[in-house]
Amino acid sequence: MRRRVVVTGIGPVTPVGVGVDPFWSSLVEGRSGIVTLTSVDTTDIPIKIGGQVPDDFDPAEWMGPKDVRRTDRVTHLAMAAAQLAHRDAGEPALDPARTGVLISTGIGGLGYFVENVRVFMEKGPGRVSPFTVPALMPNAAAGHVAMHFGFSGPNACVTTACAAGGHGIGEAYRWIKDGMADACIAGGTENGLIPICLAAFAQAQAASKSTDAPHASRPFDATRNGFVLAEGATAVVLEEAESAVARGARIYAEVAGYGASADAYHITAPHPEGIGAIQAMEACLQDAEEAPEAVEYVNAHGTSTKLNDAAETKAIKKVFGDHAYRLAVSSTKSMTGHLLGAAGALEAAATSLAIHTGTLPPTINYHTPDPECDLDYIPNEARKADVRLAISNSFGFGGQNAVLALRRWDG
Repeated sequence: MRRRVVVTGIGPVTPVGVGVDPFWSSLVEGRSGIVTLTSVDTTDIPIKIGGQVPDDFDPAEWMGPKDVRRTDRVTHLAMAAAQLAHRDAGEPALDPARTGVLISTGIGGLGYFVENVRVFMEKGPGRVSPFTVPALMPNAAAGHVAMHFGFSGPNACVTTACAAGGHGIGEAYRWIKDGMADACIAGGTENGLIPICLAAFAQAQAASKSTDAPHASRPFDATRNGFVLAEGATAVVLEEAESAVARGARIYAEVAGYGASADAYHITAPHPEGIGAIQAMEACLQDAEEAPEAVEYVNAHGTSTKLNDAAETKAIKKVFGDHAYRLAVSSTKSMTGHLLGAAGALEAAATSLAIHTGTLPPTINYHTPDPECDLDYIPNEARKADVRLAISNSFGFGGQNAVLALRRWDG
């Protein structure tokens, strides 16, 4: 008999807020977390804005001072997100041997690596930190989270660019569904706000070079001109449903299905007809044993790039047919910016909260319709809606796609 999996804790560390209440109230109120960057010198870089975690975030609240110095910011963000999620779940006494950790990232500890390359070039190999490798490796955050809690169940990191957070939650869901674990802390973490990242994405012509911070990210709008880079992390506590109910846990939503695919088309551009996205959405609904017509809300990947938004719209219309025009669709990246490997986890959390609260977050900055993007994108203002079933899309460079189905818990 298939085991059911539920979301019982959420830990956001994001440009629009740290913790569930600040995060969710910002999304519902349509507040942008995009600012002129102060955490990095952008003098010679064409990108001047981004989604920064609030300045009062202090990693020393979540890690010891030695560990802060020996780890990259992606680990700092993940440690805070994991502890917030565990706290939000009621700090359950989970069986360590049956509890897994899966914290994904698209890039990993690049900031620590870049700093030690500078040290190597300026001062020589003898001055390179011995912690460079354990700081830069993508699985560092998952390892530190497991050590903090003493969780010795399955532990991994999925590294699939902007689909990593979605894949991370999806794979953790499968661990529990298939009996490998009874609970898991899963999510994603990323810091895209370092000079080399900003410069590289600018050179790739993927990121917006706008200086109008709050209005720069405008998914599906005809005037969109690229995504806005951001930093942050989000973790969720997933539990086997019977155990969660037995301990009296608050349940945000059920993880009902998971689909994954590859475009097998281009290393950065999505397939123009959304072929891989279609395959992942269909696989997700099949796993959830739900018809397309049962879906009421789509939290879109919605990056604010010309190619992605048009391809995703085509894919939604192909999967849902006429029902696509009855769907509510929104992109929370309009407020948070693009957290790369953490984006899918943040958006799955937002989708769970939308189901739990009966409120759908808007796509802000949507003012000029695009004929290629002609769905209901919940423009500019949140909407009350009693949603039973929703999906969250995550698509990444390399053509990797992950789709999660979240369902209202029916007991």
